Amino acid sequence: MARWQIGDVSVTRVVELETASIGKFVLPDAVPEEVRGIEWLRPHFLDDEGRIVLSVHALVVDSQGRRIVVDTCVGNDKPRPMPAWNEMRGPFLRDLEAAGTPRESIDAVVCTHLHVDHVGWNTMLVDGRWVPTFPNARYLLGVEEWGYWQTEPDADSADVMVDSVRPVLEAGLVDLVAPDHRITDEVWLEPTPGHTPGHVSVRISAGGQDAVITGDVMHHPCQMARPEWASSFDYDPDAARKTRRDFLDRYADRPVLVIGTHFTTPTAGRIVRDGDAYRFEL
Repeated sequence: MARWQIGDVSVTRVVELETASIGKFVLPDAVPEEVRGIEWLRPHFLDDEGRIVLSVHALVVDSQGRRIVVDTCVGNDKPRPMPAWNEMRGPFLRDLEAAGTPRESIDAVVCTHLHVDHVGWNTMLVDGRWVPTFPNARYLLGVEEWGYWQTEPDADSADVMVDSVRPVLEAGLVDLVAPDHRITDEVWLEPTPGHTPGHVSVRISAGGQDAVITGDVMHHPCQMARPEWASSFDYDPDAARKTRRDFLDRYADRPVLVIGTHFTTPTAGRIVRDGDAYRFEL
């Protein structure tokens, strides 16, 4: 668990898993012979073999009396084609409670987009049925993002909708929101399309301090040094590259804490310019 303070807002990270095994599938250009040349990635963001390490975690934001979960990981018991994620039996809910944020205390769930590793704990399996994990929360889904997934033909994505999205919709817990929706005076969404059509990041500003939760604008800090490296799962790679470069330019050399949705420990830092590209300063 890690926790950061941005003015009166706290952000708590609850990890589901950290691994190097999925890196080659997510960022095919980030092979060891390429990333080893990015010296500042060591020691935190590469393993001993030079493979990129990724984290799947949720971020719990406490702001003005509201408790918000940003992205809900892969989830337990879900049948998935990726072996590392198939029918997991992890301690995520116990870890969430141990962090002082039991599931019943959550007021809002934000899904930066509707990929499998961002919606899994929207639901949990109870007596053979998928039920909302956070019964007291409103689930905030981007209206454009939701519209896209209604027509997405991929069978794996359809399974994700069935077990992790539609049950909360059918329970009447979903609010379809604009890409700049404001959750509190201190926390709001920022449109960052490309990885998916309605992808958003999450901005925080409180007490003269600022932070941003990336979502999948970047999966790994190596994309600061190589903004052109696309994810295998980008809906529109060219749009994703443009959004990433705009994001890096917007937040570089500013006192804004950048919290990576898939960045392994230590997860948060600041973007600084490094020649024609950027690096992550912890």
